[in-house]
Amino acid sequence: MQKKPLIGLNLDFKSKTRDTAAYYFLAAGYVEGIIRGGGIPVIVPIMEDEDDIAAALKNLDGFILVGGLDLDPHRDGFMRHTSCKIMSADRELFDRILCRQICDKRLNVFGIGAGMQLLNLTMGGNLHLHIPEALPDAVPHRDPLCLDHRHGLDITPGSLLERIYGDGEIRVNSNHHMSVDEVAAGFNITARCPDGVIEGIEADAEDWVAIGTQFHPEAPSATAMDFRVIEEFIEDVKAIKATGTRIPEVAAAA
Repeated sequence: MQKKPLIGLNLDFKSKTRDTAAYYFLAAGYVEGIIRGGGIPVIVPIMEDEDDIAAALKNLDGFILVGGLDLDPHRDGFMRHTSCKIMSADRELFDRILCRQICDKRLNVFGIGAGMQLLNLTMGGNLHLHIPEALPDAVPHRDPLCLDHRHGLDITPGSLLERIYGDGEIRVNSNHHMSVDEVAAGFNITARCPDGVIEGIEADAEDWVAIGTQFHPEAPSATAMDFRVIEEFIEDVKAIKATGTRIPEVAAAA
């Protein structure tokens, strides 16, 4: 019997205050998604030593970069928009080192939300820092009064996402104000909102699974179909582990 793949997960982090200790946290949907998809979740907490991070990644078969608050545009030489809600500096510094090591090692990776944005940045792409200003004709991608806010999705033929959703009308959850602008070299756009905002990316490689979705298949607002993105990611990880290549029909997006 083939061993289940080990899938790493980073954590969110809240710094200590005068009244509370610092603590890590993670939405349960990430862990549940990996287990239901046939993998074994492995938690990788914030670490400072790069050799320790490399050691933690050594035996993993894949990694899910979880979502969270905004990446700090200052770290990429840009002004923060007033709407930015920046993630913990400790988490972001670790996540950037972590993602760089993941990409350098070509460890199979699925970036979700801010995780997709970080994957794109790490590989040389960039971001829209506030969709309503960068793309004023875009539909709303965040509704603070509705956690179940959704919008349409157009899927690129030949992608992992097409394998899941096929043809027909698709709607996914949405809660972001930043998004991918220029896609990193070696990656293809696999999904867009009808307004043009990029919602999915995928590496153009047969021996490396590197995908991202702006929507959240692990969230309570996701559908059973959305959950299959995690499942299919793990299936591709298994295929590479067994044969050295991804499942053939999704080798590259057009």
